[in-house]
Formats: sequence, structure tokens, C-alpha cells
Amino acid sequence: MDDITKLMIDQLRDAHSAERQALRAMPRMMKNVTHPALKECIQAHLDETEAQVERIEQALEMVGGKPGRKVCEAMRGLIEEATHEMGENERGPMMDVLIVASAQRIEHYEIAAYGTMVALAKAAGQQQLADLLAQTLAEEKATDEKLTMVAESEVNPAFIAEARGAAEEDTANENRRSGRRKAS
Repeated sequence: MDDITKLMIDQLRDAHSAERQALRAMPRMMKNVTHPALKECIQAHLDETEAQVERIEQALEMVGGKPGRKVCEAMRGLIEEATHEMGENERGPMMDVLIVASAQRIEHYEIAAYGTMVALAKAAGQQQLADLLAQTLAEEKATDEKLTMVAESEVNPAFIAEARGAAEEDTANENRRSGRRKAS
């Protein structure tokens, strides 16, 4: 087996591990989401990720590899960070913002990984493999764009409105308390 094939198998195994970890993490994220559009976005990507795992397995077959036991440490770290943030906050608009941020970190990692694999496959003259992986790359980019759209149009404004409302309420309460102190 040549070095190019070894590297491609290693990269594909890493991606396989990453996608399988993401499949396990997305339902936990969805349990904490309160915004319907964000929940819908994550559910759609969960369904898409199942097909991506199959595509990676097909790509591995094309290069004479199998999934193996490799663990993608980068994805493990991204998911641990997301889990930690979810554990430290209550469900609501701020949690939704944190989930979008975590999901986009994951998407950006996957975009980098698939972009590298597509470029390597093209350079090695394996156009069929490049085309197969490019499908997943396009899906990851589209999911990132959907997350940005949901964040900008709905999730972030809901968080900002809630945070400003809480700040105004705190200010009003403080003004009432200081008014009582002056009157005494």
C-alpha cells in the first residue's frame, strides 16, 4: 500500500469517527434547543449525517480500507466543549446561541477535513473519490450556512431581546430599591 492510500485511509477513518461521534452528540444538543428553527436545522443535519457515514464507508471501500477503531480526538474535544457549555447553562435563548456556536465549530472542522480529502483525492487522480467526498463537503458547507442564517435571523435576536429585557428589569429593580433607601 502506498503512502497516498495510507494517508487517505487514515483521513477517512478519522472522518468516520468524527461523523459517528456527531451522530451521538446531535440528539443531546436537540434536547437542549428551545428554538424550533434551530431544532429543525439540527434534525435535518442528523438525517444527512447518517448518509455521510455511509458515504465514508463507500469511500473507504474504494481505497481498500475499513472504518477501524480510530478515534477523532478533535471531534471528541469539540463535543466535550459543547457538552460542558450545555451543562453550565439553562435551556433558553442563551443555550440556543451556545448550541449554534458549538455546531458551527463542528461544521468548520468537518469542512476543513473534507476539503483536505477532496483536494488529496484530486491530486492523486482519484476523481470518483473526490466527487463522492465533495458531496459531503457541500452538505457541511450548506449546514454551516443554514446555522448562520438561523442564528442571525432568529436565535441571536431572541437572545439579545431576552438579555436586554433582563438588564432593563434589573435596572428598574435597582432604581426602586435605591428610591426606597433615599425615602427612609
